[in-house]
Amino acid sequence: MKVNREMATRAALELLNDVGLEQLTLRLLGSRLKIQAATLYWHFKSKEDLIDEMATMVLAEGAPRLLPARESSDWKVWAASFATGLRTTLLAYRDGARMVSGTRLRDTQYLKTAERIAAKLVESGFTVRQTAVLLSTIYSYTLSFVMEEQAVFPRPNERSPHYDLAERNARLDPKEFPITRQSGPILFENFERRFKEGLELILRGAETLPRRATAGRGRAGRRSGRRDRR
Repeated sequence: MKVNREMATRAALELLNDVGLEQLTLRLLGSRLKIQAATLYWHFKSKEDLIDEMATMVLAEGAPRLLPARESSDWKVWAASFATGLRTTLLAYRDGARMVSGTRLRDTQYLKTAERIAAKLVESGFTVRQTAVLLSTIYSYTLSFVMEEQAVFPRPNERSPHYDLAERNARLDPKEFPITRQSGPILFENFERRFKEGLELILRGAETLPRRATAGRGRAGRRSGRRDRR
């Protein structure tokens, strides 16, 4: 069977789930596909080249998740959907966040979706700079959050022994580290809740930014007697 670039990339993502990012190699992928590793070098110059292709596929196929389930004019809905959809996309693969981090995209499918989200923010009065900073902040927050989440749970519902809360507390003097001990369950248990809480802090900060008046916001401002800050 002749192996093309897409087939090899999908096989690499399956292999990633089995062995993790550090153990993923072109040689191992060749073995999975029952071809010589040298054959893969026709498609990928290096492991980094392969990972770029994997990240591109993951983000492109996950792009629909970044959009609101229903059309909305509320910029916060679009920004929140971007964050939660990205987290879901990264969690779909073992070491998904580490795999995507620092990669170079090979097509514009993901960027088309990001452009659509950005356009909604600009329509809501954010400047291009504010939009770029806000979306990049959400992206960085989500990426780093999922990296930590997947360190604790390399696979769904499979906790790493390195994050045993009882052992952690046993090493911490309760008189010296009372808050740190209480923070354990907050930091290492309910990631869903903590992700939403952290995202809300980002969105509340963005809400305070001065924005350009739009037609809808201008009418609302006149009705409420408020003025948009410049």
